[in-house]
Amino acid sequence: MSFVQPEKSATISTAGIAVAVAFHIVLLWALMNGLGHKVMQVINAPIETKIIDEVKAPPPPPKVIELPPPPKFTPPPPAFVPPPEVQVQAPPPPQTTISAVVAEPPPVVPAVAPRATAPAPATAPAPVSASVACSNYAKVMGDAGFPREAIRAGLEEGSALVQFTLGANGEVKDVTALSASHPVFAKGSMKIVSQYKCAGLGHDVAVQVPFVFRSR
Repeated sequence: MSFVQPEKSATISTAGIAVAVAFHIVLLWALMNGLGHKVMQVINAPIETKIIDEVKAPPPPPKVIELPPPPKFTPPPPAFVPPPEVQVQAPPPPQTTISAVVAEPPPVVPAVAPRATAPAPATAPAPVSASVACSNYAKVMGDAGFPREAIRAGLEEGSALVQFTLGANGEVKDVTALSASHPVFAKGSMKIVSQYKCAGLGHDVAVQVPFVFRSR
């Protein structure tokens, strides 16, 4: 059994007691020289507190929402409206009344008995009517109309007297206007007479046809 170890432990305990005694001596000295007063001053000194405001970050800028540009409004083209159809009725052609005045044959003068010394005069031939000698007289007169030239001239009525020679074989020749209220009616009357289809009497005969034109 070894006894060296307990001797070493006693040495360490003595050193520790010496250090503790020295510490208390120094502490006592410090208290005696005002260290305790200074410590009290430090402890009793007012504690200054400051409220530090939290620095708030500036609010973010408002978000800009970019709206799409409004669509361009193009007005629709105007609806096509066809123009109204206006039916223009041509005025009916004026009714034309053409009346042919048939000259009455003059009374037959009885022949005077010639004297014995003088030859008997030849009797004049009886006048011939176109309505009797010409077979298409009624048709030609019914188809005839009021002269267009007279309408352009602003005439509403007129008259004419036409004479033609009826040949031995029925031909119509030498058509002429003896009188007329206007040259237009003379021309129209002669054109109508030239359409006659007549029967011959074996010799030439002069025939007169009076015309009366009226526009109604």
